[in-house]
Amino acid sequence: MTALLVTLAAVPAAAGQPGEGRDGSAGHCASSARLKVPGAERQQIACLGELTTAGTVESGHTDPADWAGLTPAGLTAPRGVPGIQIDGYFPDSSATNTNHGWKHDAQFVIRLPDRWNGGLVVAGTPGVREQYANDRAIGDWVLSRGYAFASTDKGNTGAAFYRDGAEPGDAIAEWNERLTQLTGAARSVVAQRYHRPAARTLATGMSNGGYLVRWQLENHPELYDGGVDWEGTLWRADGPNLLDFLPPALRAYPRYAAGGEGADKAHQEMVDAGFPAGSEFLWPYHHQIYWDLTQRIYREELDPGYDGATEAGTPFCAPGTPACDADYAYASRPREVRDAVREIALTGRIGKPLITVHGTLDVQLPISKDSDVYAKMVRGAGRGGLFRYYRVEDGTHVDSLVDAFPDKLRPLVPCHRSAFTAMEAWLGRGKQPPPSRTLPRPEAADPATLLTRCPLTGR
Repeated sequence: MTALLVTLAAVPAAAGQPGEGRDGSAGHCASSARLKVPGAERQQIACLGELTTAGTVESGHTDPADWAGLTPAGLTAPRGVPGIQIDGYFPDSSATNTNHGWKHDAQFVIRLPDRWNGGLVVAGTPGVREQYANDRAIGDWVLSRGYAFASTDKGNTGAAFYRDGAEPGDAIAEWNERLTQLTGAARSVVAQRYHRPAARTLATGMSNGGYLVRWQLENHPELYDGGVDWEGTLWRADGPNLLDFLPPALRAYPRYAAGGEGADKAHQEMVDAGFPAGSEFLWPYHHQIYWDLTQRIYREELDPGYDGATEAGTPFCAPGTPACDADYAYASRPREVRDAVREIALTGRIGKPLITVHGTLDVQLPISKDSDVYAKMVRGAGRGGLFRYYRVEDGTHVDSLVDAFPDKLRPLVPCHRSAFTAMEAWLGRGKQPPPSRTLPRPEAADPATLLTRCPLTGR
């Protein structure tokens, strides 16, 4: 782990301006009132003795519910990062985010450590979570390395996020706009706080947050120096996308779970849909928690006409039920549906360096239908020189499941950190990351080692 804690390459460290304290009081607090987040409708500044979750849980400057279930129980929170936290929101007409009692979307958090390394990390959240969802998996670690850190709720939250926007796809399109908006605002705040601009701006995030990294580097590369994508969601108008592979799972899994004569055929249907053989132990949990809900709410966002006046379908409906999402067939839906997806689709035409990590046992976004495809898109667009892709053997979508299956799964959080430090070396010293590859699970690795090591060399 020591090798992962080196100072940001080629970016000089700065402990703050003369007279500014490093203990969460006095000096930096005196100057904090001057900080203004451009475009914010509301901002709330706090000078904290601890910006990581080791302190913000107790002080009330994070929400553990936002990041629950995303990280292994044994992941430690670093300490010793005093600084300034700014919470606030940009103008928005939706009100799904209730953090701080504000009942206002487009909320953000910006954290400015006293000991700054000259860099800025920005992120959007996974799933439909709120702005603190990255605090444990990403925020704690980058703050401990001296980065300023900013995260957005993406402009709408919760299982009914699809109610936001006037047209199909608008709610997801807003996610991209909000990360662009926050990046520009955070860069300004960093310059105000430290009296010089960030030497480096990196985008990162997991799942939907990883999708945002991809989209930003394709559409606004001028704002970033690079990005690290942790199993980003793939949207393509002609597929594959999650509306292709989730309905077959909803149809086949109950027959597989029931056993009997049709179980083998149902199993093959699951594998054909992209859910790899060997991942069967993960299917019951994902069927109960993820697949049905994900299919219904994203289908409602992009194809609300499928079930008429019904909102987001019927939970766990049986195939053959009218307008059942288990019977949904994306390829046969009207052109307007693909047009809605096209508005949020990825192209692979990244304009800055990108590293992607994805687990081979991801059964929420199966790797063969997601990052394997995106890697081909990047190379097909002629951007392969800007890209590295690491397939993590036995990694799955959320690291908390490693606690339930420690003999079958490995966490992705150390692989994300290894990818991040490889990006630093790539940008700072011109050191090329190892070639894209599958990273094998270490033999006889104990859980503590898996939480701290993920060499990109594959050895």
